[in-house]
Amino acid sequence: MQPVTVRNLTIGEGIPKICVPIVGNTKEQILKEAEEIPGLPVDLAEWRADWFESVFDLEQVNEVLTGLRKILGEIPLLFTFRTSREGGEKAIEPEAYIELNRKAAESGYVDLVDAELFTGDDKVQKIIAGAHACGVKVIVSNHDFEKTPEKEELVKRLTHMQKLGADIPKIAVMPKDRQDVLTLLAATAEVSEKAACPIITMSMAGNGIVSRLCGEVFGSAVTFGAGKRASAPGQIGVGELRKILTVLHGGMK
Repeated sequence: MQPVTVRNLTIGEGIPKICVPIVGNTKEQILKEAEEIPGLPVDLAEWRADWFESVFDLEQVNEVLTGLRKILGEIPLLFTFRTSREGGEKAIEPEAYIELNRKAAESGYVDLVDAELFTGDDKVQKIIAGAHACGVKVIVSNHDFEKTPEKEELVKRLTHMQKLGADIPKIAVMPKDRQDVLTLLAATAEVSEKAACPIITMSMAGNGIVSRLCGEVFGSAVTFGAGKRASAPGQIGVGELRKILTVLHGGMK
């Protein structure tokens, strides 16, 4: 497996990296949240742009990105518009989605963008090509807030993301019981053993918390923790998350 390096961070080696979401509605809220991040025990930040009230105004998006980069310094930034179809705050037309990600990549302020798998293969590949032309990495993602697909389907999706050219495939699912969590972890272990790149997986909500902690064992390279506000069910505060991961990592040596 070839790790992915963004700025001074290498994803895919050692302890899972901690990503904190920024979920403000206004420019002022977003930048205020970001100001807290350099003092938190995190490795990278994710701007959930679908929360931004003016996200369809590309000039205002660029203004926010400019401010975020000034505040975050060398902390890597992931740009994400999570669609309402996959648990996000807003719907967006495919061409506008491609253009938004293209503009973010071209800004020079982001290190990774997120492209949802079910946007369609050709559209995802357009996003990947545009991002790569700017030296930006791509997480290809899929989120199911209703259920946990069968292991074979999870493996299929993660594998397909790699074939499309994802730098990091990501999948998040909702468990109905403990067996669903085990299904997610089993799929993670199987794919990570063969993958040419790091992968990210998680089982959401209360039952799935363990999946956010055991990435080093099963093969998930990044875990998401809450800063001021969580962006998905089951996120743990980043301070507590760092303590737990450090203890687990020490026990694995």
